[in-house]
Amino acid sequence: MIGKLQKKFILISMLSMLLVLTIIIGSINIINYCRLVQEAEHILHILAENNGEFPKNHAFPEEMELKAQPPPNAEATEEKQQDAPPIPREPKPHSMDLSPEMPYETRYFSVLLTENGTAASTNIKKIAAIDSETACKYAVQVWNMHKTSGFLSSYRYLRTDSSEGTMIIFVDCGRNLSTFFAFLLNSITVSLLGLFSVFLLVLFFSRLVMKPVSESYEKQRQFITDAGHEIKTPLTIIDANREILEMEYGENEWSQSIGRQISRLTELTNSLIYLSRMEEAEKHLQHTDFCISDLSVETADSFQVLADAQGKHFSAKITPSLSYHGDELSICRLFSILLDNAIKYSPPQGSIEATLDKRGKNIRFMVYNTAEEIPPESLPHLFDRFYRTDSSRNSETGGYGIGLSIARAVTAAHKGKITAESPDGHSLLITVIL
Repeated sequence: MIGKLQKKFILISMLSMLLVLTIIIGSINIINYCRLVQEAEHILHILAENNGEFPKNHAFPEEMELKAQPPPNAEATEEKQQDAPPIPREPKPHSMDLSPEMPYETRYFSVLLTENGTAASTNIKKIAAIDSETACKYAVQVWNMHKTSGFLSSYRYLRTDSSEGTMIIFVDCGRNLSTFFAFLLNSITVSLLGLFSVFLLVLFFSRLVMKPVSESYEKQRQFITDAGHEIKTPLTIIDANREILEMEYGENEWSQSIGRQISRLTELTNSLIYLSRMEEAEKHLQHTDFCISDLSVETADSFQVLADAQGKHFSAKITPSLSYHGDELSICRLFSILLDNAIKYSPPQGSIEATLDKRGKNIRFMVYNTAEEIPPESLPHLFDRFYRTDSSRNSETGGYGIGLSIARAVTAAHKGKITAESPDGHSLLITVIL
């Protein structure tokens, strides 16, 4: 149990860490990708508004400065121009957003298409990796996709319409995409290494965290075992004294009551000791190969008589010749608990059905019984210790609310699974997968 609790703690911790890392790394890479696309779109719109070229008054800032300087020996010209009003200049769109080096760093090309999608002209002056034929092929692909913008290979494209035709402009984003994917790969690698490091730390510290819980649980288990053995001794003495009193004074209602209560306490004590042992099953179970079909038939036959005596219909469907590797005594007790529970808590004239078959590599044992009423909220608690759906009725049938807990412990000790369901609220189906 402590081992399962530690595994759950490690699993929850690692899943939480993985979720946080996924959100952080994913957000960073999404932001980087959006920024890459935004920059490419910005350049494309500048090129589109200037017929596939960067604004020349911004592309050559050094030439503009040289032209702005007055030529030598031109004093007369300056005097004439002093009286002339200044000529206003209209800035090109987006020119203030461009860096001086952007026209030299950007690799781009454009293709002008006619109305029927044939290439009229190409502009490949600013790129060396693309020739006219390849540029036309890319433009035709974009034309057929009927999209305004997007990625084609490592090129971001923009489609614009004008009076001359349709111009498709491409910007080379290969270097930026390579940087993006390299960062993505590095971030994933670093995250996985960090996740593995956290796993080692959580594995180490989980043992320290679980140590007090393990010690407390072990003391509790040991107390149940020791107390059970200590209780059995006075119960044996009391039962022996009862028998002596009955031999001397005869049997009466008080001695019978004492005998019944001794039997109940003995059964409860033995169940608690057995449940405690099942929780450390590796030390007590003896796994052998045996015929589980024969075991099921013998167990079912022993409860057939009990069901007939109570006027209840009992049937068993056992697949013959099924073998299983496990602890035969524990499996026998598991079947007995489930059948006893079904007969005890089925109503008068009720029906009980036991089924044993094979599903793939697993052995499936199912016990079905009709019931008066099973609240849906009680199903998750049926396997809890001392849980009883109806206390008054359980006191009549002699139940302690510990039988299904033992069944779950036996199933878990054999690496199996046990479930309970009530399809209509008036029947119970318990399924054991071994």
